[in-house]
Amino acid sequence: MSADVAPPAPRPKSTGLHKGDIRPGVEKVDPIIVADGVKRVFGGLTAVDVEHLEIPRNAITALIGPNGAGKTTLFNLLTGFDKPNAGQWSFDGKNLAGIPAFKTARMGQVRTFQLTKSLGLLTVLENMKLGAPGQGGERIWASILPFLWRKQETRIEEKARGLLARFKLDAKEKDFAASLSGGQRKLLEMARALMSDPTLVMLDEPMAGVNPALTQSLLDHILDLKDLGMTVLFVEHDMHMVRHIADWVVVMAEGKVVAEGPPDAVMKEQAVIDAYLGAHQDVDLGVVTGRYEGELTAEAAELVAQAHELQDVVEADAASAASETSAPATRRSAAAERDGAADHTASDPLSGSTEENK
Repeated sequence: MSADVAPPAPRPKSTGLHKGDIRPGVEKVDPIIVADGVKRVFGGLTAVDVEHLEIPRNAITALIGPNGAGKTTLFNLLTGFDKPNAGQWSFDGKNLAGIPAFKTARMGQVRTFQLTKSLGLLTVLENMKLGAPGQGGERIWASILPFLWRKQETRIEEKARGLLARFKLDAKEKDFAASLSGGQRKLLEMARALMSDPTLVMLDEPMAGVNPALTQSLLDHILDLKDLGMTVLFVEHDMHMVRHIADWVVVMAEGKVVAEGPPDAVMKEQAVIDAYLGAHQDVDLGVVTGRYEGELTAEAAELVAQAHELQDVVEADAASAASETSAPATRRSAAAERDGAADHTASDPLSGSTEENK
């Protein structure tokens, strides 16, 4: 959250969401998503390797972690946009493993994308109407008989206009979606997701690329989702935003869940600091490398020792590889010299033995 944008007005946060001690994979009082052994591998890279994860119901949960941690891949798996190599998960008690995305949406689990998926050549209102489920006019034979679905279409338009008014996009309903700004498209996608009256709303980096002028509006709408009885799970890099609106935080690094808990507690965990800043973020590398004068702390001295050990290993490997490379070359050179001498003897009649010359 940028410094010139005021944080949202404080609202009561959900507490008592877990059972027992807080740790990665801790059991929740009332989970809406439960995932076990979910693993996704791309070639030799393990993008997601989650042993156990529960998302609390009627709360705002933030999924954070450095780039490449596997957050969006986990989103894709949970919503049916990708298939795992192993594992299973459930939503609201129903097994979702292997269920395609359109069916998970019908069950009440909807998502938005980091790069918005609005249809640019449709108007804002038409984009909204696409989000309504069970439209009778979408059936082939019913589509040619408007009197069968005209009333439903009117109700859908009324609902769409109501949501556009709530998201302050009602003045844009006749504009093409392509004409909207990045922030307005984020609002449109969030409003369209609500057309299906979901139970769980999953937002992938809702603040990415949004003008600061619209940031406050987006934050308020995310908080409103919880007030309306929905569960929110969102991916975000803005730690100030996470601290202000999240009830629970899950931290991923290298595909695994490394920490979770209330925002203020999670931000202080060493695993989270290491994941974002590195294990030696307090060490002055200028002193370690000798560029600046200074006294080495115990941690810095340990880092220097590790660097020297690594350098010794690298040099030993390089020397071994060089010797292995030079040995065949030496043998080839000796063989070439012998072959050259033999050729010289065969071509020069004066180079024969003394007996023959006599």
